Amino acid sequence: MIRYFLQRIRLFSGNRKEFYLFLKSLLGFKPGNIKLYETALIHRSASETNSRGYIINNERLEYLGDAILGAVIAEFLYNRFPHRDEGFMTQMRSKLVNRSFLTQLTYQTGLYSYVRSNTNGNIPNSHIYGDAFEALIGAVYLDKGYYAARRVIVKRVINRFVDLDEIEMHDANFKSQLIEWGQKYKKQINFETTEESSGTKGPLFMAVIEIENEIMGKGYGSSKKDAQQKAAKEAFQKVSSAGEQKNSEA
Repeated sequence: MIRYFLQRIRLFSGNRKEFYLFLKSLLGFKPGNIKLYETALIHRSASETNSRGYIINNERLEYLGDAILGAVIAEFLYNRFPHRDEGFMTQMRSKLVNRSFLTQLTYQTGLYSYVRSNTNGNIPNSHIYGDAFEALIGAVYLDKGYYAARRVIVKRVINRFVDLDEIEMHDANFKSQLIEWGQKYKKQINFETTEESSGTKGPLFMAVIEIENEIMGKGYGSSKKDAQQKAAKEAFQKVSSAGEQKNSEA
């Protein structure tokens, strides 16, 4: 009993109380295991070591949350668009779970201000907030179960912060667009991604895209996916501009 009251005192003191009230407002319920949610917002660069010597950060929760988020979004789109085909739903899911979009959600919800990291300004870190969002979903799943996680994703996030019509009209997956362009015009596209550096601040990857053995795009990011998207964006913009110029000269 005494231990319980000591835990409640620690919970409702200072910054922890503010964080607890934020979670309650965002998620729509009272968090149970507050430590789970705190861990969900610790980036690898700000890792802690507990009394048993274990490294504490959000990577494991991110892995779990990624799977839960993907499943919930797939089910949501299946029910929301009963007459659309698999290709459409796959593209929509890709848009809703990509790191850039999840990062936007952390800013819209205010979650970003509670994320802890020690990255510097020279390393692309947009993925940090998207990863934290996924880790938060993982924490909800462990704390309250699958249906609570689904309710948070659909009712507390999608219904409040996401314009599906706008998402449907906007295609930000440049890698997907580039691959489709290559298939359409029968062009060989090669992706090569290498790790440039790795340290306490996290890895830095470089992606290079060649089209018909000509380098058309380069991109850097703190994940392979991020680097490839940036390289694909540059390459897709080049081939699109070339196509527009060719059409205007015809």
